[in-house]
Amino acid sequence: MAAPQTALHVVLACAATLAAGLAAARPAAAGPAATHEVFGSRIADSRNSGPVIGRYQTDEGGTFVLDRSNPHPLLKFEDSPEVWGLQPTPGPRGDTIYRNDLGEPMVRATRIGGMTVFTETRPDGSAAALESASPPIRIAALSPQALFNRFYQASVRASRAAEHQVAFETAQDAEPATAAAIADAALVASEAITDMSSRPDTRRVLAHINDVMIAQGDHPAAALQGKRLTITIVPSQGVFGRPSSRRIERAAGAH
Repeated sequence: MAAPQTALHVVLACAATLAAGLAAARPAAAGPAATHEVFGSRIADSRNSGPVIGRYQTDEGGTFVLDRSNPHPLLKFEDSPEVWGLQPTPGPRGDTIYRNDLGEPMVRATRIGGMTVFTETRPDGSAAALESASPPIRIAALSPQALFNRFYQASVRASRAAEHQVAFETAQDAEPATAAAIADAALVASEAITDMSSRPDTRRVLAHINDVMIAQGDHPAAALQGKRLTITIVPSQGVFGRPSSRRIERAAGAH
């Protein structure tokens, strides 16, 4: 990052304070889409009759993209900016169960192409039907200046959700090779805070979060110490190098 992290922290804190005070203003968007889609392979997956990268619609009307073009699949819901890294595990009757970083099932695929998606609103599962093949899920490259804007957006969004100032900062200066991963972690952290604010049973947790620190380390992690929520990432591992929003909520004491 071009400016020292302390300066970034001060600027973001001031900006978040100003934005949080504009109660009548429309909530800021989460910024440009977290994924950059480019058309790729549509070869049929040998494990079932669906495409390697497919767009599915649930029986509730929601849509998601499941990208199985790599050994570690990716999942993205259309109404959320977060990209989920999944771990495929064998299930009964030859099914494949795709789990998040907490080991929770998120998608189940049958041998003949049936698909079930598990969400917080439908923990027992919602049937999903293939709509079409899809471009692969990608995290877009980012410049240091664009990273600053993403941090500002994450800070404003989190501050509005928490109804008090939530500043975002970095433990290490960003470089071209790490900027996208740092921005993605900030987006996911703001997603976790927004999600907690929407549920009465977890809203109380937000009173304990005043600051979000994005740090780099040997393995992805999330921890709340005092009123600082620290998100540790491994930029070289992409989506799998940072904790999911659900794992961040768990670390904050929401579950």
